[in-house]
Amino acid sequence: MASETACHPLGKRHCRMQAFRIWDVNQKTFYLRNNQLVAGYLQGPNSKLEEKLNVVPVEPGALFLGIQGGKLCLACVGSGDETRLQLEAVNITDLSKNKEQDKRFAFIRSDSGLITSFESAACPGWFLCTSLEADRPVSLTNMPKEDMMVTKFYFQPDR
Repeated sequence: MASETACHPLGKRHCRMQAFRIWDVNQKTFYLRNNQLVAGYLQGPNSKLEEKLNVVPVEPGALFLGIQGGKLCLACVGSGDETRLQLEAVNITDLSKNKEQDKRFAFIRSDSGLITSFESAACPGWFLCTSLEADRPVSLTNMPKEDMMVTKFYFQPDR
């Protein structure tokens, strides 16, 4: 489900927003609960709660990531010693790779076979992750090799 959308503020360049399915290597999918992105095992009637990731390429290997049709974007926010993932009510097609303040929305995609990981462009060394426990918030970790967090995902275009 790709849609052509005018991207701003660089005039009328066209970008493609595309929906992707994402789930971690433990089979947990993303869904929204109380305005927070969480990962859990959705089955039966609950499977319709699955959130697709809306993606706009920024440059080779870098992407803006959003949900809810690109109306809520994933952002890496750092203050002091704390770095966290938050959802911001920003239209994904209004973001620009040339704006420094939009860098917090960019993630660098790394593929290894069928497995994908996402590193924050604004906070190098911080990776998108899920907890080993189900129904916990999607977050960021700077220890991608630790066994406590899952940083490897399956990431496929939604058909």
